[in-house]
Amino acid sequence: IRFLFTCKSWSDLIGSSSFVSTHLNRNATKHAHAYLLCLHHPNFECVVDRDDPYLEEEVQWSLFSKETFEQCSKLSHPLGSTEHYVIYGSSNGLVCISDEILNFDSPIHIWNPSIMKLRTPPISANINIKFSCVALQFGFHPGVKDYKAVRMMRTNKGAMAVEVYSLRTDSWKMIEVIPPWLKCTWKHHKGTFFNGVAYHIIEKGPIFSIMSFDSDSEEFQEFIAPDAICYPYDLCIDVYKDQICLLFSFYSCEEEGMGKKDLWALQEKRWKQLCPFIYPFDGDGKIGISIDNELLMEKRDYDRGVADLLLCNYESKQVLET
Repeated sequence: IRFLFTCKSWSDLIGSSSFVSTHLNRNATKHAHAYLLCLHHPNFECVVDRDDPYLEEEVQWSLFSKETFEQCSKLSHPLGSTEHYVIYGSSNGLVCISDEILNFDSPIHIWNPSIMKLRTPPISANINIKFSCVALQFGFHPGVKDYKAVRMMRTNKGAMAVEVYSLRTDSWKMIEVIPPWLKCTWKHHKGTFFNGVAYHIIEKGPIFSIMSFDSDSEEFQEFIAPDAICYPYDLCIDVYKDQICLLFSFYSCEEEGMGKKDLWALQEKRWKQLCPFIYPFDGDGKIGISIDNELLMEKRDYDRGVADLLLCNYESKQVLET
């Protein structure tokens, strides 16, 4: 970035689409310059009394090493305040943030922390009714080389709307054709974004399924979840070795003192159960899977009001703890 201001020819070269594409491909292949972006208290050992009605939490954004969890750099929030903002996806250094509680008119911000640039997409003119449930996903579509945000909205009466934002055109598009199986009362849980496709866990009565939506072809698909998944608690969807996967705690681990997370991967439109994640502790919540295919978890101490991050290796069962 510092070479942008060396001379105009260098600035033009670095800003060219071919340079950006080559740089992104190199970093993606080698997993270079990958960090954890965390919102945290400046004092890591701070004890927080969450029952204190006068508590004003001082928090900040920081980048941490994905391998050692060491703090690499502190960041200034692009909007001047860290309150009530949540990350809804990241790709190639761009981060999508919006309100902690999403509404149909919640502003969306696309932030590049490394160069401290921010873009706020225009408010959509397509929506003229209020929605009770809003879900948001963000990521990169390699097929069209564009960054997309997918927003799904539902009313209590089953009305459904899906919008797609394109970073390239800086505009929203309303999806006109919604499949009949989505026009019903359903609960949205967690989601992820991979290769231009938004995936959401939805609950329709007693059935759990994964809805996928391609942000370019605008194609919807539904994949019924494995029978073992019978409740939403502790259910997570993420990407493992370039495959959409589900993580779920159903059966306890047979090994004493060990925890277990069952793992399924979506292969050729069917779920295949893989060997579970086994780790040497129990009762901790998972956050997701890292870019290096390791399980990222948190270990909360509710009495002290603090939490530790843990990285669990799938093959060795070793755990790295902050």
